[in-house]
Amino acid sequence: MYNSDTELLFPLRVIPTLRAARGGEWSTLVDSLAADDTVTVNHLGFALMMVRLDGCTACNADSFRAMRGCTQCAKQSIRRYKGSDSELLALYQQSCREVSNYLKVK
Repeated sequence: MYNSDTELLFPLRVIPTLRAARGGEWSTLVDSLAADDTVTVNHLGFALMMVRLDGCTACNADSFRAMRGCTQCAKQSIRRYKGSDSELLALYQQSCREVSNYLKVK
């Protein structure tokens, strides 16, 4: 089965749909990323964090997650995250640092 919302890794187009999934700190982060049309280290850091949380690397075309699509998978992953918004933002900041460090090396 094919779902047009399914991609290989977390798609940046899904970011705005995650706004209401958590509290105020989270929605502020999502708003700031959604407002910027250019892809920045912050966008890539967010995508890296989501790839890890969603398990994108283990997803395949016939998995239940792929059949539901990236948007629903991401929403569910964020809602089910057991840590606080502050912990989630710390994961985001760590992912941004990793992306930044990687890009400096290359």
